[in-house]
Amino acid sequence: MIENNVDLINEEKKLDYLEDLQRLQAEFENFTKRSEIEKQDILKYSAEKIVIKLLKVLDSFELALKHNPDEGVNLMYTELYSILNSEGLTKISTEGEFDANLHEVLLQENGDVDNKIIEELQTGYMFKEKVIRPAKVKISKVQNE
Repeated sequence: MIENNVDLINEEKKLDYLEDLQRLQAEFENFTKRSEIEKQDILKYSAEKIVIKLLKVLDSFELALKHNPDEGVNLMYTELYSILNSEGLTKISTEGEFDANLHEVLLQENGDVDNKIIEELQTGYMFKEKVIRPAKVKISKVQNE
């Protein structure tokens, strides 16, 4: 009788140890997966800070080209944009409808169609799948009378 009780207690302890081991193993696997995802995100977005800083240079080139279309300046702008594009930088389209996730409204004008982008005031950019600067736009609004 006492032996049976001892055997039952030992079996219960074994089951408890097995459950603890399984739980720890699952937690470790989850930790490993989370760590790998975080590592991939760090690698994926490691160039983001420098790309954001270089947006000012791109803006300066665009402004210079707008006021004085020079072939040398255009060549430098194109080369810089090409390098940044190869790292994952893309321009946000300002064609068509306003999208609050991609655009920032600075001006509104009366028009025939609501939320149609009329003009791009500043180029917006995405780095990989992340918006790093929304496009600043002017949109039309239907005037209610």
